[in-house]
Amino acid sequence: MTQAPAPTPTPLHWKLVVDAGDPHTQADFWAAALHYTAEDNSALIEQLLSAGALPGAATVEYHGRPAFRDLIAVRHPDDPYDPRTGTGLGRRLLFQRVPETKTAKNRLHLDLHTGRGERPAEVARLAALGARVLHEVNEPSGEWVVMADPEGNEFCVH
Repeated sequence: MTQAPAPTPTPLHWKLVVDAGDPHTQADFWAAALHYTAEDNSALIEQLLSAGALPGAATVEYHGRPAFRDLIAVRHPDDPYDPRTGTGLGRRLLFQRVPETKTAKNRLHLDLHTGRGERPAEVARLAALGARVLHEVNEPSGEWVVMADPEGNEFCVH
């Protein structure tokens, strides 16, 4: 008797969550850095406010529209999203407010890959957005620049 092959598991939907002191400033930086789009959750927020399910104090104005005070995500502009909520259904970074500041080296970080010969210009662009260069790496395995975003989270530019 032949056994049927096991079903292929459905890939998991995921987002990378980043703790932040100021989620909206972080969202602005990373949306610009990655050429992503800040999610517009205003329709969902207005629905929750009108239903009394969300207090007004839990919201802020962000780029002229209501937003959650303590979290905001950025998403790849080509990825799908739920038009009712504005929530991305693909590649996303979610910034959530936490009271403590960053205290140690990241255990996880983003690597940004530039085109050939474009690293210096990209590093300069990211610095103009508020990142800072921590150090440059030149090893037999490759070259890259280690940078920190406005709240000190490290990332690499290859």
